[in-house]
Amino acid sequence: MTAPLSRVYPIKIPFSLLTPLGPVQRFVFSFLIATGKSLVLIDAGVSGSEERIFRKIQEIGRKPEAIRLLILTHSHPDHIGGARSIQEATGCMVAAHPFEQRWIEDTQCQERERPVPGFSGLVGGPVTVTRLIHDGELIGLGEGRALEVLHTPGHSAGSISLLLHPEMVVFSGDTIPVPDTVPIYDDPKETLLSIQRLMNIDQVSYLLPSWDEPHEGKEAYRVMQEGYAWVERVSKAVRDMSEAYPGIEPLRLTQIVVKELGLPPDAANPMVTRTIIGLLPEGLKDFRKIRS
Repeated sequence: MTAPLSRVYPIKIPFSLLTPLGPVQRFVFSFLIATGKSLVLIDAGVSGSEERIFRKIQEIGRKPEAIRLLILTHSHPDHIGGARSIQEATGCMVAAHPFEQRWIEDTQCQERERPVPGFSGLVGGPVTVTRLIHDGELIGLGEGRALEVLHTPGHSAGSISLLLHPEMVVFSGDTIPVPDTVPIYDDPKETLLSIQRLMNIDQVSYLLPSWDEPHEGKEAYRVMQEGYAWVERVSKAVRDMSEAYPGIEPLRLTQIVVKELGLPPDAANPMVTRTIIGLLPEGLKDFRKIRS
């Protein structure tokens, strides 16, 4: 790692996502920030991720109890799955945006309202949010360092990114979609605005997304631009296919759009259908009322 990441530790966590066509291999990143004698953890991975996270902590010469704060970029299973075990083991505070609090503290409610396949195996249980964080808030880390909270909705209503000062490292959570992967976001317009907000940050040294590898310097801006273009491409595909097949039911439309985008058939899952419903033209409001 180069200097900007000298005290930032990415932890890549593999997991399996169950689909009707069989398990799909995924990964997600959590991040440790070392500050003085303490640690800040960004996101908790899926259930069981605490073992990999604690192992990394030991590798850098610390103990898990050094975690004083766990920041959740949003409430989805691959980010909160290990939170309960980590909080119970370390006694750390848990921070999140207010819009994400309900699904973090009531995971059964989240499973009902957003039924991710294999949800119960991904989430180790609910956890209490002990600190609500808001846009523009600075979380002091000591030694002249701070995390700036950036509300970047789109993937979810309360999604946040974090900007580490003075190193100018951006932790973007799931704000930036990865091109040619499943499009999962609740609000495409908000997603584009949030990506643009991150692109407007000057002198980003590293971009650390959750669903992609770390990117340095100019590469970070290229990745943001490509994510922006992917959202626009998905939106166009939904518009075109909904006009070509008027009245088609949402799941079938999802399958057609997935094929149009060149994605594998298992991408036609309930989460993508949720995205596509949100992308439908305003004239097709009945589709928006359908839960898949």
